[in-house]
Amino acid sequence: MKIVVAPLHEVQAAIRDWRPSHLISLGSPGSTLPDIQGIEHLSLTFHDIVAPRAGLRPVTADQVATLLDFARGWSGQAPLLIHCWAGVSRSPAAAYVIACRVAGPGAAVELARRLRVRAPFATPNIRLVALADEQLGAKGAMRRAIRDIGRGAETSMGATFALDTIS
Repeated sequence: MKIVVAPLHEVQAAIRDWRPSHLISLGSPGSTLPDIQGIEHLSLTFHDIVAPRAGLRPVTADQVATLLDFARGWSGQAPLLIHCWAGVSRSPAAAYVIACRVAGPGAAVELARRLRVRAPFATPNIRLVALADEQLGAKGAMRRAIRDIGRGAETSMGATFALDTIS
């Protein structure tokens, strides 16, 4: 099972190259997200912040539940594509939590390690990870694994990468 992560400007190429069956679009409130036909598609909007701030909307527990529920409908026969604006924080976090849902919380450390190898620039949104950790009953394992890989390399824009799940 393969999860592909891309920044918004590489989504069309990722669809052409990877032929995903499912697409998750993560954007900021008010942003324009792609309307892709022929692919199961979920769009969620929240700001890329890790703690509440005046005037901004962080990811919510309900949005994480929606994300995990949508991923349950993915068979894994074709890739799942996830994108956000830069492919650095929200989409790597979403890919990681979905991979952990597939593999189980015992795989949190190995999946975080794989994420760091495939995307040295990624700094997964820890709020999204923490909410999923709680919902998946991982008892902090996912949150600790992401904290332990540390902040990614400084960048303004990520690049498309694939994360293989453990099944």
